[in-house]
Amino acid sequence: MTSGGAIGDGLGAPAPALVARTVAIDPARVEDLLALLPAGEEPVSWVRRGEGLVGWGRAAELRTSGPGRFEDASQWWTSTTGRAVVRDEVGEPGTGLVSFGTFAFADDPGDSVLVVPAVVVGRRGDRAWLTTVGRGLEHLEHPLVAAEVPLAPAGVTFTDGSLDGEAWMAVVADAVARIGRGDLEKVVLARDLVATAESDVDVRWPLRRLAASYPMCWTFHVDGMVGATPEMLVRRERGLVTSRVLAGTIRRTGDDERDLALAAHLARSSKDLEEHEYAVRSVADALGPHCSSMNVPEAPFVLHLPNVMHLATDVAGVVQDTHSSLDLAAALHPSAAVGGTPTADAVALIGEIERMDRGRYAGPVGWMDSGGDGEWGIALRSAEVTGRTVRLFAGCGIVADSDPEAELAEAQAKFVPVRDALS
Repeated sequence: MTSGGAIGDGLGAPAPALVARTVAIDPARVEDLLALLPAGEEPVSWVRRGEGLVGWGRAAELRTSGPGRFEDASQWWTSTTGRAVVRDEVGEPGTGLVSFGTFAFADDPGDSVLVVPAVVVGRRGDRAWLTTVGRGLEHLEHPLVAAEVPLAPAGVTFTDGSLDGEAWMAVVADAVARIGRGDLEKVVLARDLVATAESDVDVRWPLRRLAASYPMCWTFHVDGMVGATPEMLVRRERGLVTSRVLAGTIRRTGDDERDLALAAHLARSSKDLEEHEYAVRSVADALGPHCSSMNVPEAPFVLHLPNVMHLATDVAGVVQDTHSSLDLAAALHPSAAVGGTPTADAVALIGEIERMDRGRYAGPVGWMDSGGDGEWGIALRSAEVTGRTVRLFAGCGIVADSDPEAELAEAQAKFVPVRDALS
């Protein structure tokens, strides 16, 4: 059930009639997309290795919640694009009318948002573009100049969130016992860490730091949810669909020889391979009904990130229906990588023993254009920024032979990207 409508319209109001125009621009003008984001303009971003989309301002917005949040957003977007007047001179995925979204992990309370920025700048390869969106025929000029450099958060202190380390390890032990007696095969348990600054945090600061430190990840921000995710839930582009599955993690030491040995150990670890197999299976099963053909590699590869290494598998397929990228993301969520196996049992256990509200952590985050193409990641290595407070999240896959102390260490490693970005 929809709990919000377009900005400026009442609850349940019809989708707005928007006018969008996309023009090509010189890529040299947008070499650093994040540097374009102005202060105080509700920025959005989806950037990887210098390419992607950024935007600011809001031409329209939908807020929704509950188990129908994905359907609400999909219907609103179909209505919005159907009423829009679009002049697209570029014709790339991500041009024309574009929305950015961040969705709750759980059905309840499930606060979720889909926004249409007033300005979007994109870059892909040797092409770049500017999209402006309004409610009339006018399109104001938007000078593309580097904004003032954001200030680092001052006086940041960190405290435990819902549970301290000891209490969280007890929850992990409880989950391991339930898995041992056959209640389920795997459950992903998360914990939070709360950072408090002396004044409101300018989200552009951690965005820039994350993009610089983790260029192989997708650095995102939508409506206060910020992070650098290594996991592509789903990409749909011109009939092709891909999904990157990450499950199975080991912390890096900083010593190259030692890390290579750890990577080899990870690739042979029965515990991590089992966890990874569950996650790949859940993605393939969810995408299968929508694809005419699929490619599921037999073995994962090791993805090296600055702080950790993951077992990774790229699942690919050819879409055989008209479902949008958001529809596919909804079909995939929650995968075993963020929920567990069997998924329904694991999600129920999360609600019973995790003892924290995940909010949008581990939910889909990304963008979609009017043709339904788009990219949706999983909101991992992420935090929720609200004024002076930043709530960081980390999760671990728990299976039969998981060790609570090792899982706590893994969670601490997963806090590092955002924690360092706030420093």
